[in-house]
Amino acid sequence: MAGRFGVLLRQLRQAARLTQERLAERSGVSVRSIRRFELGQGGEPRMATARLLADALCPSPAERHELLAAALTGAESGGQGPVGSTPRQLPAQAGTFVGRRAELASVDKVFGALGSGGLAVVSAIGGGGVGKTWLALRWAYANVPRFPDGQLFVDLRGFTPHGDPMTAQEAVRVLLGSFDLEPAAIPPDLASQTALYRSLTAGKRMVIVLDNARDTAQVAPLLPGGSSCAVLVTSRDRLTGLVAAHGAKPVPLDVLGPADARQLLASRLGHERLAAEPDAAAELLSCCAGLPLALAVVSARAAVRPSFPLEALAAELRHASDRLDTLDADDTAASVRASLSWTHGALTADQATVFALLGLAPGPDIGLPAAAGLAGLPEDETAEVLRALEQVSLVHHHLPGRYRMHDLVKLHAEAIARRDLPERTRDAALRRLVEHYLHSAGGSGQLLDPHRQPVRLAPPAPGCRPRPPADRAATIRWFDAEHPNLLAAQRLAAENGWHREVWQLAWALSPSLHRRGHNYDSLAVWSAAAASADRFADPVAQSLARRFLGWTCALLDRPDDALDHLRHAVALAGASGDPLSQGHALRFLAAVCDQHGDHRQALAHERAALVFFDALEMPAWQGDVLNMMGWSAALLGELDEARAHCEAALALLRRHHHPVSESNTLDSLGYIAHRRGDHAMAVDYYRQALALCRDHGHAFFEAEALEGLGHPYLALGNGEQARAVWRQALALYQTQHRTDRADRVHRQLAALDDDSAPH
Repeated sequence: MAGRFGVLLRQLRQAARLTQERLAERSGVSVRSIRRFELGQGGEPRMATARLLADALCPSPAERHELLAAALTGAESGGQGPVGSTPRQLPAQAGTFVGRRAELASVDKVFGALGSGGLAVVSAIGGGGVGKTWLALRWAYANVPRFPDGQLFVDLRGFTPHGDPMTAQEAVRVLLGSFDLEPAAIPPDLASQTALYRSLTAGKRMVIVLDNARDTAQVAPLLPGGSSCAVLVTSRDRLTGLVAAHGAKPVPLDVLGPADARQLLASRLGHERLAAEPDAAAELLSCCAGLPLALAVVSARAAVRPSFPLEALAAELRHASDRLDTLDADDTAASVRASLSWTHGALTADQATVFALLGLAPGPDIGLPAAAGLAGLPEDETAEVLRALEQVSLVHHHLPGRYRMHDLVKLHAEAIARRDLPERTRDAALRRLVEHYLHSAGGSGQLLDPHRQPVRLAPPAPGCRPRPPADRAATIRWFDAEHPNLLAAQRLAAENGWHREVWQLAWALSPSLHRRGHNYDSLAVWSAAAASADRFADPVAQSLARRFLGWTCALLDRPDDALDHLRHAVALAGASGDPLSQGHALRFLAAVCDQHGDHRQALAHERAALVFFDALEMPAWQGDVLNMMGWSAALLGELDEARAHCEAALALLRRHHHPVSESNTLDSLGYIAHRRGDHAMAVDYYRQALALCRDHGHAFFEAEALEGLGHPYLALGNGEQARAVWRQALALYQTQHRTDRADRVHRQLAALDDDSAPH
């Protein structure tokens, strides 16, 4: 039976009224391969083959995304999952699971016995802490074999104590990131992102847990394609909109019954210990009111004191309950607060302080080095404290080296911090945390972009011991793991008026944001940086912030805003008398002018920038600007001047090891040689540029070199070679969502097909 790729290929080909032979002519893929794919005999197509077929066949971006996604996730339904690895995103389960047989049976009924898909909403009846995530993860882990294409998990932070719930756009990017997609392959807008996500999940058998949802509007864009995935949504809300509009099956969750609550307590303390003191055990159970979170905390506290009589523990808990009974009339909320207060009272001084400070930390979780910075302790001591807090169920070690709190626990910890810790202690801890993120990201960012303008950071605060990753691969993983925490740290700095840290965090984050294509996050980060730099009244910081804000606006197709910000950046750099900032601001402004066809103005800005880099004796940036000047001159038709600039640039860039700018310069020289009629030399330059791009993984510039290479091929009479490289360029442009360039190459291919057709 044909796989999903073959079925889509046949449907699209027939809709386009193309024979297999005509599609083969258009794409360069053999008729035999097309026939085998459509019959389901072709296995998984190479992505290069899939792109050639998509380019030749699909007029709309959505259809291209769908066909490519079918190839990317495996040609056969029920295949082995995405290229690279099957996503395994479920976090570790916490604690001992008991009971919930009826609820698990309800979930089983939704999804059937053979791994069929569906949508279930696990919602709380008794408020927070009833074990929604506990139940969802229990079912998901128990049913992993039934869903061989992987598991996805995202915490939507619907009821987070700090910040806002995760947006649908943030969440779908997290889900797409589970498929090991290159950043350029993720579209910039929510509609295209959800289309790609649905294409990637259509026909797959996966478990998808959407945890802690705020409302239906947050969840709806995250539902997968087709009906083969098992989707569990947990929420404190009933999400009746999902039930009504999407056929979700509700699985209401209440507190545990008396027997299950006792079983949970016994699983940690032992049946013999409960039987030896039945009255005390009954009082512990009564105080917990069947709430799994309260039971977990109480049983953990009792388990670490096995020699204490239960009566003594029950008396302590009774006292905590009496102190809190006037604070909240809700039984379950009072039970959680009482159990947390009781457990907190037994912590050592260091444990109590770290627990309280964790309640103040922004972001959904925290790594061990960051927690050490927050606490102002060495990492080994912090790890020991965190282990103690985990023993009493106040933190959850959900990933290696990473910890998080239940949101009710975090709220309680925050309240204790504000009640018990002096303001100066709280501020000092949060400053250490922000500086940990700043210094770790600042050092790491240099590995991603070693040629960027340096920023001198003040020494970290006493007790802050940042630990940047050791190499480029570790840096990428670190930025991905810390992304939401870094954004939250910048927001915290802005809220506290720590203006220097706000703009420096933007600078530190910038290489990762650019690499991952987080343009909207970049807009928010640099907008905050610009506001803080203005408040901080540092003209160098102001110019840098306006420069990157302008470039982000250019990437988001906001040309007027881009030019306004960049002109402001140039003026600020001039007023500061900082030649390095002036040179870079003029570079950015020139690039945007070139984007909008004002090549004469771009050339004027580039000449001015070169003066600054010459004076600073910065040969790599001199070479970069000389290439920009050559490109602008070539676009103006001034080819002799253009070649002279680019040849000078190439010599500098090779001597000072700037391979990205070197590949751009070779591309410029290829364009100039082609315009001068030296097509063989143009081919050589473009091939050198391609080799550098591929060696260094710069697919963005590879696409441009491929497009350029087609023109001298065509001028030399090599129409088939031109067609081949243009198809490759088109595939890359489409993957990178560069629609204007993709449309241009489509037109070039169509003209080539028309010229080669018999008349």
